[in-house]
Order: sequence, then C-alpha cells, then structure tokens
Amino acid sequence: MSSDTQTQPHTELIVDVGPVAHGGHCVARHEGRVVFVRHGIPGEKVRVRLTESGPDAKFWRGDVVEVLEPSPDRVGHFWDLADSVRSWSHRHPPVGGAELGHISLARQRSLKAEVLAEQLRRLAGVDVPVTVEAVGEPGTEAAAGLAWRTRAGFAVTPAGKLGMHAHRSNQILPVREMPLASDAINALRLWDIDLQGIERIEVAAPANGSRPLVLLVPAAGTRAKRLSAVLAQLPEDVSVASFDPVKGEVLRLRGRTYVQETASGHDFRVTGDGFWQIHRDGPDTLAGAVTGFLQDGGFLERGAVVADLYAGAGLFTAPLADAVGVTGSVLSVEGSPGSSRDARKNLHDATQVEIVQGRVDRVLREKARTFDAILLDPPRAGAGKAVVNQLVGAGPRAVAYVSCDPASFARDVGYFQQSGWELAGLRAFDLYPHTHHMETVALLTPRA
Repeated sequence: MSSDTQTQPHTELIVDVGPVAHGGHCVARHEGRVVFVRHGIPGEKVRVRLTESGPDAKFWRGDVVEVLEPSPDRVGHFWDLADSVRSWSHRHPPVGGAELGHISLARQRSLKAEVLAEQLRRLAGVDVPVTVEAVGEPGTEAAAGLAWRTRAGFAVTPAGKLGMHAHRSNQILPVREMPLASDAINALRLWDIDLQGIERIEVAAPANGSRPLVLLVPAAGTRAKRLSAVLAQLPEDVSVASFDPVKGEVLRLRGRTYVQETASGHDFRVTGDGFWQIHRDGPDTLAGAVTGFLQDGGFLERGAVVADLYAGAGLFTAPLADAVGVTGSVLSVEGSPGSSRDARKNLHDATQVEIVQGRVDRVLREKARTFDAILLDPPRAGAGKAVVNQLVGAGPRAVAYVSCDPASFARDVGYFQQSGWELAGLRAFDLYPHTHHMETVALLTPRA
C-alpha cells in the first residue's frame, strides 16, 4: 500500500506512544484501535499522520509529524531526508533505512534489547536478560552510528537520479547523501550521475580499502549504449558490473565482478550479488562471537567434526577450519550457486573443508553424519521446525545460531526447547545503528 494512501477520514491523530514492538515502530491506541507508530519514542505524546488506515483494518500505521511531549532520549535526526517531522513538513514521507535516527544510541540499544527479550518470552518461553552491544572502535564514525555500511542499495527516480524508497511505498525520493554509508561509497557521488535506464544500483566498498564494485540493474529494454553512458560517468578505479535478475547473472562491464573482503585473517572473494555482513566491523565481530562460544564450551577443538549451514562465501567456515585443523572436518552448505562458487575459491587450500551447494534440509539428509558442533546462519525467515529437528537428530553437542531477525530466531529457539535443548549463551550486537535491526549470536545445547 502506498505511504500516502488514506481510506479513513481523519488523517492525523494525537496519541500517547506505547511500548516498542518488533519492526521499527511503537504501539499506540486510538479509541481502542492499535496504531503502529514510526519515528516516536515510548512515553511521548505525538501527532501522527496515518499512512495506512481504514474502518475495517485490524490496525493502522502512522508517522510522527509533531512531537508534543518529547522523550529525554529524543535527539536531532542526523539525516533530513529520513527525519519524519521535517519530511512531512515538506509534504513527503521520509526515506526508509534510518527509522531510529531521532533516538539516542544508548536508548536505541535498550529498545532493541526489549524487543529481543519480548520475542524470546512470547515465542520461546525463555526469560533471559538481554543486552545489545555497541560495535566499533570508540571515537570513530562507526561507533557514533554513522559511516558503517560497506554496502548500500539505491533506487532510481523516473528522472534518472539516485534515490531511495519511502517506507512501505513505491515513491522514490532523490538523495544526495547517505550518512550511514562508508566514506568510500559517498565519495562515488552517484547522485551526480545520469542513471536513466537503470532500475536499481547496488554498491559494495570493502572495509579493507580494496576496489569498490558498482552493480547496475538495468530496466527492461535498456540498450547497451545507455549502460556505456552510465559506465563512462563512474570513476575509473571502480569495478562495474550489470545484474540480470531473470537469469541471475552478473556481467562484467569493467574491472571485477566481485569484491575482496577480509575477516578473521582470511581474504574472501564475494561476487556482486553475494551476501556479506554490511557493517564494517560485523564480520570479525560475529566470527569472534561464534568461535568464542564454541571454543569456550569445549565444542570446537582439533579433530572436531563441524558443519557450517547457510555458509555463504565462507565467513564462518574459514575460522571453523582453522580451529579443527587438518585432522578435523567442516561441512559447508550454501544454497546460492554464486556464493557456493565463491566459497570454493576462498577455501580451496583448506583440505578439511567439504563444500556442498544445495538446500540445507536436502544436504543434511544426503550427508547423514554425527557432528560435534553446528553453525547455523539462516536467512531472515529462520531455519524452521523441519531443519531444527534435523539438526537435533544429527546429535551435535552444541549449535551456534547467528540471526538477523528476533522473531524467527525466537521461534526456532522454541523448537529447540521442544526437542530438549536450552539456550546456553546469548549475545546481541548493534550492527545496524539507527535502524531497528540487530544481529544475535546464541549457543544452544542439549538440556542436561
């Protein structure tokens, strides 16, 4: 539904902002109806512009357009285009991607901790204290919640200008900065380029300073001449490729079709459309948390047999292989053909690693074996009950679970609980400052 769609006669309401909820909003009520409010803080009194409503709707959605009684944790938004109050005063919605930018970083993290704790209580029946840890060297922009994104995606306006979508809307707003993106991405000044004929653009600028990659997704019918015109406007020292979403192919236009990343003392090739943690400090942070849980518990040692599921380009596979040594073994499973090819190149010297491309559930059936430990890093939807049951059936002594979604994570923890397992360790990291997202690393073990 478009962000400015209205089916209810009252376009603005005054509400008291209630508790935070999963998804980047808070819960308010108006005449008994739930209103999901974005850009507010629990305890505030605000004026809300309804963005989705209707007399038959189960709930409404709205953006804060005026703060009548502010929270002491409210700060000036660092990005005008993502500031709801300012944007609506200029008669357009804010862009997505920085929905918590009006809140102090400390309060952002406490709110995220509340969300994770509530999801675990409600979906898994687990009541544990939760702290969301800051990430980044003190005094750096990343520690201040800015310039941490080494990857960024943009839309293109009908006029061919760099843009971003408003939340839950097809409306594209032109942008001339991206404060959450690294300096290397902003230095490309993509907003100065004529992007006509391009539907979407993805940028990767590795934290190690290696060559950035600009991935162009052409609109249907775009001719090679137009792609060449865009290519000519980009800096010479930047790799450029095009992506065909129908065929799933990345085609080289200049330089390389991949970037070279570094983490845990290893170099990783990551193809243009492949997955990699977007926070500059994210890969090392998560790899350290995973190996710390498994090694401290005595589950990861020389000669151990382990599995890395949803393994991507091998971010976790490499340190797992280091830990088990040549006398151990690591089964690395990834569904994406491109990422699996990257993993083969990244780990070609690790003879203890077996890389298999395919669905996790199918590979686990075909490769039936007993593991000492399993690393699980599923997509946002989580692993699901069937996969959890397969993991339990494989008889590991521990599972390390990496998650980017509190709801699917808590649901899967509940499935482990039902199978006689328990949550033995939990860490959460603020890898996405100024957004509602976070990353969680958990240790799950059979109940004693």
